[in-house]
Amino acid sequence: MKKWMKVTLISVVSLVLVAGIVFGVYVSDYGHADEVAVAAMANDQTIKKDGNLTILSPTNPGDTAVIFYPGGKVEYSAYIPLLEKLRQNGITSVLVKMPFNLAVFNSGAADEVYKKLPDIKNWYIGGHSLGGAMASSYASKHQDKVKGLILLGAYVYGGISPDNALTIYGSNDYVMDQAKVDYTTNVHKINGGNHAQFGNYGLQKGDGTATITREQQQDETAGLILDFIKSKNAQ
Repeated sequence: MKKWMKVTLISVVSLVLVAGIVFGVYVSDYGHADEVAVAAMANDQTIKKDGNLTILSPTNPGDTAVIFYPGGKVEYSAYIPLLEKLRQNGITSVLVKMPFNLAVFNSGAADEVYKKLPDIKNWYIGGHSLGGAMASSYASKHQDKVKGLILLGAYVYGGISPDNALTIYGSNDYVMDQAKVDYTTNVHKINGGNHAQFGNYGLQKGDGTATITREQQQDETAGLILDFIKSKNAQ
């Protein structure tokens, strides 16, 4: 092998190795589910694991379900407490575990969900932060499949109308660019809420300090989601 080819090959391999190490370090630093979420996840009476899907089923399932994409670099199970509130109100929830905890690597994950729950007639998709952005992208391309979009700490992205989306964010959310919410339809700002408290994974770098509890923020969020679903299903 010629010397220049050998040097080039070594350089390329070295760059790939360095990039792999950097990526590995980046994705290994993520928000872990807290003890409340871990305890909720252990309820095998209402929670079923199916590959990368976690399905929360009501005692008397209806015809409505929410597919949920977790926030970027957040352990998926951190959203069980919030989705449990929907389950208790008759809404089936399907939480997706994303590769490397980043929804950008499987934004089409919803495609594998429909066949798992053939009795569902009204499908909604939502997500938190990066998960919300990827859910919005999916919804804009599959408006024939989903009835509505639910965004937490995220804003409408893609070609879906705000009429078919629910946008919820905290007044003290310093992670999301609030200026991007340049529409008013179905927008709700939770006073005292922040970015991280939609999930149960502790504090988040760069976020504001919440002046309400995590439970309060999630209770208000669940109520808004249920009202949105009720309104859309009635149309």
